[in-house]
Amino acid sequence: MTAPTRARRPRSAAPARTARPRTQGRAATAPAGPRFRRQLPEERRRALILATIACLKRYGHEGLSVRTISAAAGVSAGLINHHFPNKDQLVAAAYRYFNNELVGAMLAAVASAADSPRARLQAFLNASFSPPNLDADVLAVWVVFWGLYRHSRLIQRVHHETHEDYVRLVRSMLAELMQEARSKEARAARADLRLAAIGLTALVDGLWLEWCLEPGTFRPADAIALCEAWVESLTQHPRGSALE
Repeated sequence: MTAPTRARRPRSAAPARTARPRTQGRAATAPAGPRFRRQLPEERRRALILATIACLKRYGHEGLSVRTISAAAGVSAGLINHHFPNKDQLVAAAYRYFNNELVGAMLAAVASAADSPRARLQAFLNASFSPPNLDADVLAVWVVFWGLYRHSRLIQRVHHETHEDYVRLVRSMLAELMQEARSKEARAARADLRLAAIGLTALVDGLWLEWCLEPGTFRPADAIALCEAWVESLTQHPRGSALE
């Protein structure tokens, strides 16, 4: 005998599903906020360099600790090691950046001056004795870097490179002034431009340091006048070996 067949009840129609509006691409969600933008390596390196300089301005030599710098930059100490092999490399990079910023400001001032040797020298001296150079915080940073110079090969290398750029700028301005003086039939003797550039650099640096230590001793305008008088004496009464 065959098993009795079960009567099949007719299937009821499935309830109709409400059609959902299609969205383009993925399902629509709440409007997303601004996405976090990961900094590029060069941006992160620059941020760490700026944090280093800020720490030196605020804490002096104590600002050289990795913990202090990472806290100022808002990153972990490990991230510093990711971008710089060691702390010395970071400090050397900060020294280069700091130096280039100040020298760059002087170059920009000279480039925007009127087209005459005297105007360019005036712009250079004005930039040398005005902010950000005339700032106690700037002096604090220099003091730390100078203290590292004797024992750090990295600092020595950066100083040599950046100082050469600075002396080259001074030398080029003095060369223009000497050329102008000779064209006006000044004395035939020629100054040694290398020594003249070193001399003017030492005068500017000495006056700058004296003002930073004792601002009330003289005005920045007095320092500029002293430098101009020195250059005037050089162009009128040059001494030294022949121009190279």
